[in-house]
Amino acid sequence: MITVTDIAAGKIKSAIARRGRGEGILIGVKTTGCSGLAYVLEYMDNENIHCMEPHDSNGVRVFVDPKYRPYLRGMTVDYVRNGLNEGFEFRNPNEKDRCGCGESFRV
Repeated sequence: MITVTDIAAGKIKSAIARRGRGEGILIGVKTTGCSGLAYVLEYMDNENIHCMEPHDSNGVRVFVDPKYRPYLRGMTVDYVRNGLNEGFEFRNPNEKDRCGCGESFRV
């Protein structure tokens, strides 16, 4: 199960409301970067929801493709601000290593 913090949930709900559609978020991984994998966060729309079972975290429906569950189990999605930078942060207990730039990880 993936946990979405209160702050991240507020940002996600606000973005879905501005967008005017969306059933929640889809979290996955893709092959890229120096360490091998990178996180993917997308909106989940009605036409795609039949393929995955969501769970709720702080009022946000979270969808995860079953093939990525082992990589993401126990992860927390937060929204942080560091100086002039802000955005979603993924805290994943399954990570073994991250690349120097922080864009990719290895499990």
